Amino acid sequence: MAIRLGDTAPDFTAETTDGAVHFHEWIGNSWAVLFSHPKDFTPVCTTELGEVARLKSEFDRRNVKVIGLSVDPLESHKGWVGDIAETQGHALNFPLIADPDRNVSQLYDMIHPNASDNFTVRSVFVIGPDKKVKLTITYPASTGRNFEEVLRVIDSLQLTANHQVATPVNWRHGDDCIIVPALSDEQAKEKFPEGWKTLKPYLRIVKQPGS
Repeated sequence: MAIRLGDTAPDFTAETTDGAVHFHEWIGNSWAVLFSHPKDFTPVCTTELGEVARLKSEFDRRNVKVIGLSVDPLESHKGWVGDIAETQGHALNFPLIADPDRNVSQLYDMIHPNASDNFTVRSVFVIGPDKKVKLTITYPASTGRNFEEVLRVIDSLQLTANHQVATPVNWRHGDDCIIVPALSDEQAKEKFPEGWKTLKPYLRIVKQPGS
């Protein structure tokens, strides 16, 4: 069953490289990124995990916990971490779920039989503190993900959650935002006392809150 935006992220208990994780409890009051990779000891996956380790402080700064997954067993994960540190220059600093029984993979619909009936695709789930799914992205096994883009989307999601603004095409942190249509002009005056630029009644440009 496909997971859709706004669904409650399925809870689970699993073994990881950092010990047993009870997922909802592990998330706590943070945001979370759950992402799967097809297989240990493969080239694209090695580069991805090294990149997430490099960006760990950026996720931390946004109050986001990261956790990876593959269908390989825990001993395989532990044997692979040395390769990641050696080739990518960044040691693993977040948990990797061992899912040899494919319990978590099936909960999150990470195995797409028409692509592979054995391994997970490159799924990404961003989950809020309310345990609701805020973002899903699926990549093929051959394409490495852009985790800078994942951070960009998290910045946007957190702005919307905290300030009732949306972000336009190609937005980057610090750029102008858009006041969400659900907010009336009267309500907007209270939230944005410095004003905004109205291009159309439905398109109101405002300086990024907190920038």
